[in-house]
Amino acid sequence: MTADRNEPRSAGAGGLQGAGVVVTGAGGGIGAALARRFAAEGARVVVNDLDPGRTKAVAEEIGALAVPGDASAVVDEAREALGGAGAIDVWCANAGLSSPGDAFADEDVWAAAWDVNVMAHVRAARALLPEWLERGGGRFVSTVSAAGLLTMIGAAPYSVSKHGAYAFAEWLSLTYRHRGLKVHAICPQGVRTDMLTAAGSAGELVLAPTAIEPEDVADALLDAIAADRFLVLPHPEVAGYYRNRATDPERWLGTMNHVQRTWETGTGRP
Repeated sequence: MTADRNEPRSAGAGGLQGAGVVVTGAGGGIGAALARRFAAEGARVVVNDLDPGRTKAVAEEIGALAVPGDASAVVDEAREALGGAGAIDVWCANAGLSSPGDAFADEDVWAAAWDVNVMAHVRAARALLPEWLERGGGRFVSTVSAAGLLTMIGAAPYSVSKHGAYAFAEWLSLTYRHRGLKVHAICPQGVRTDMLTAAGSAGELVLAPTAIEPEDVADALLDAIAADRFLVLPHPEVAGYYRNRATDPERWLGTMNHVQRTWETGTGRP
């Protein structure tokens, strides 16, 4: 699976064969599903995760390259693993931090959520944009969350940072689409991963009833790539919720407050 690194690759429908794809946070869950799907499409995949063991296991399973480490600082290593300058065609900023808590969460919780869920995306874009803009092509995929369009009860640091992740993806798209950059923001609700488990009782109430498999998220992304569509909604109903939030915020806030009170009653929270 080789490709001319000097040749711009769109990585669109049918264009993933030979493309260099990096997936962060790919040791399990959505990231592993994305890595498997890109590999099945013929891409040359780099699997990244903080856990070296999980990174290696997924990479060996799909015939990919393992580059463990902090998602904020692996662009150069991933680029070299794929063959050097110009080798990365698709960057999937998938690594994320669940970060439950309210307005009184510790400063380090807020800082970690912002660093992983937003700044890791910014740092990757800084490293990738010069070569992508020079050649007129590249694809940046942000695993955001429906919380980035709506919100999530019991998880202020997560909700706020995911809004930031969505805003950055949107900014990238509107700023550079005329220069060949393709951007996708994946915004699922509940997905059956460790992160859903970490969401605790709030996740059980809001997310678990309609939770989908990680492979469903990968399918939704590939459909969006084929259609050249920015917003990826593995749960189509999120579009209606997002519309309601924008057109009738008082009603939407009232509904969400009802959910909040239901959660408080069920968990004994004050």
